[in-house]
Amino acid sequence: MSIRVLFFASLADITGIQEATLDAAEFSDIDSILSRFASEHPELRARRSTILFALNSEFARPESKVKDGDEIAFFPPVSGG
Repeated sequence: MSIRVLFFASLADITGIQEATLDAAEFSDIDSILSRFASEHPELRARRSTILFALNSEFARPESKVKDGDEIAFFPPVSGG
């Protein structure tokens, strides 16, 4: 039972992690996963309001529920020209 977690761009730089696997039984929603990593990388907490979330390749909210087999992705804000 696992959840795949992906960090992109500057968030991967902050954490030093591009991909991690977590035990699905330990987490109820996306926010609980972010909190787990923010406890080790406080800069994530400081950027919390600007982080974008995806659940199984679709944008999601922090309170979105997670389950075994899900893929969670964290993105910094993006802009384009």
